[in-house]
Amino acid sequence: MNPKQRAAEHGASLVTSGMVLGLGSGTTSTLAVQAIGRRLRDGSLRDVRGVPSSSAIAAVARESGVPLTTLEEHPVLDLNLDGADEVDPHLNLIKGLGGALLWEKIVATASRQVVILVDDSKLVDRLGSKAPLPVEVVPFGWRTHVPFVESLGGKPVLRSEPDGKPFVTDEGNYILHCRFEAMPDPASLESRLLTRAGVVGTGLFLRVAHQVVIGRADGVEVRTRGAAG
Repeated sequence: MNPKQRAAEHGASLVTSGMVLGLGSGTTSTLAVQAIGRRLRDGSLRDVRGVPSSSAIAAVARESGVPLTTLEEHPVLDLNLDGADEVDPHLNLIKGLGGALLWEKIVATASRQVVILVDDSKLVDRLGSKAPLPVEVVPFGWRTHVPFVESLGGKPVLRSEPDGKPFVTDEGNYILHCRFEAMPDPASLESRLLTRAGVVGTGLFLRVAHQVVIGRADGVEVRTRGAAG
């Protein structure tokens, strides 16, 4: 198995019968959902349901035989398995390059336990070192956020489809990919972004992850938030 598969398989092994799960989005989450489906088919797991954080992962779950439910039916989830684009030493995250950051954060917030599955390429000393920060905005007036993000030190670019049209989230919003050369205080940055009318979410997931599973070439490493600081 490659590192990403190792992390996904470890995440799937944490699922026990009867759980209601949050299903994250992205490539590693896809592998985890597929592994859960295999466990359901071989009988080592039963009576599991998942709340998808995107239409894409909902399709993967259906193909894999993982039954789906909703937050309306199950407003508190037992376990959320998701990926990340960056993980810092304190287990703070940047997420959302898959385009599902708002739903992912809602599902994570509803979960008793949040476990993030990544390969070791996602580890950074400082958030924003590799990945831009996704910021989800309503389409109306989206251009007004460009100078605002620039005033905070960011360089925002509207996420687009290959044909040049704006990428549209499952919630019907746009995403600005904001590149910051420095992000000394992510909590303050998130607070300033979220106080602006029209900004509905950011890819900063601060003190959200309880545990991070890191896939490596020779196995997995598990980091817990309390131990990381």
